[in-house]
Amino acid sequence: MSEQNFDIVVLGGGSGGYAAALRASQLGFTVAMIEKDKVGGTCLHRGCIPTKALLHSAEVADVSRESAKYGVNTTFGGIDIAAVTAYREGIVASKYKGLEGLVKARGITTISGEGRLTSPTTVQVGDQTITGGKIVLATGSYSRTLPGLEIGGRVITSEQALALDFIPNKVVILGGGVIGVEFASVWKSFGVDVTIVEALPHLVPNEDEAISKQFERAFRKRGIAFNLGTRFSGVTQNENGVVVSLEDGKTFEGDLLLVAVGRGPATAGLGFEEAGVNVDRGFVITDHRLQTSVPGVYAVGDIVPGLQLAHRGFQQGIFVAEEIAGLNPQVVEDVNIPKVTYSDPEVASVGLTEAKAKEKYGDEKVSVYDYNLAGNGKSHIIGTTGSVKVVRLNDGPVIGIHMIGARVGELIGEGQLIVNWEAYPEDVASLVHAHPTQNEALGEAHLALAGKPLHAI
Repeated sequence: MSEQNFDIVVLGGGSGGYAAALRASQLGFTVAMIEKDKVGGTCLHRGCIPTKALLHSAEVADVSRESAKYGVNTTFGGIDIAAVTAYREGIVASKYKGLEGLVKARGITTISGEGRLTSPTTVQVGDQTITGGKIVLATGSYSRTLPGLEIGGRVITSEQALALDFIPNKVVILGGGVIGVEFASVWKSFGVDVTIVEALPHLVPNEDEAISKQFERAFRKRGIAFNLGTRFSGVTQNENGVVVSLEDGKTFEGDLLLVAVGRGPATAGLGFEEAGVNVDRGFVITDHRLQTSVPGVYAVGDIVPGLQLAHRGFQQGIFVAEEIAGLNPQVVEDVNIPKVTYSDPEVASVGLTEAKAKEKYGDEKVSVYDYNLAGNGKSHIIGTTGSVKVVRLNDGPVIGIHMIGARVGELIGEGQLIVNWEAYPEDVASLVHAHPTQNEALGEAHLALAGKPLHAI
């Protein structure tokens, strides 16, 4: 048995864990990071990065199909899935190499293996005991399924969907949230017949309702089918395909069923509860400063209830390192963390939806302006439609920004600054937005809310 001592021991090397480790080492702590797979976690290896690579291939396919309307003659010769895979894997490999180099350069001790919390200050990895003055739990998440719905054969999760070495003809997707609509978008661009089944009344149901409705219109126009408001009841499969049935008796057929019903916290069997950590339905319960029920043990990322986003985990990792160092970092509430769905069209949002703002402050205290991208020069040039919707408190700050259209994910940086710095529309209206950019749409929406619309009627 070997024993090693560190100031901070981080259990998990995904976005939350490695950010905590990097920031902690920067602040002068000795750090061990325990990872059973590869540093970078789901986001780098099976999530954000590889799926966005697929989405870029999908966009290139669509652009090449439609190039004639831009005066460029190309022929679309189909998708070479092996080459798409090589491109995707190349990006992941390059980012992984960079991250490994960074972790090494910072003097972080990386320990390979599955760690188990054995006390408030120790983690067991094989026959090694790793002791930490403080422990950070960052074990991440896994692709969930529904009770009684077994993954296997033609019933797959996003991880298997990512690794497919063929392009199916017809797919049913269970779940119309971020993961479901991103894969629907890719497959449609690759020529697949796609149907989404979502139990809630809208696709991307966590977004502002006006955005969800525009999103549904855009998907309908693209020929992506969806069935809303009825729950899944079962699936059968044979060597030819799957038959998915709903509670109202409707059935849908496909080569595959992609189960995209969200992600569950990866905490089972890791000793958390035995060490005294309060866990509820798999999630680690923390106070608002991310400390668990055990003093000196913190949790970050997807195992903490709330938004499951890589950049939230990343931010929380930095936060915890600074908290341990006594720097008293600022808490960013989940509602003010930017969200992006990278389908075609993209959706990006931060802050309160119109409905949530009115529920919180009352109808008469909230004003909304929805700027149509049809009036934006750059949007017209790149051939996108959509809108920028801004929610403000009357005589007060902007409390929500909600956007839909190609590339709007790139605008959310300014959006989150406006909301988090509690800017008034009048503040933003007096600033200059470069022309011609899609950023101007944000400028126009704030001009309108400030009572001086220029390009808006």
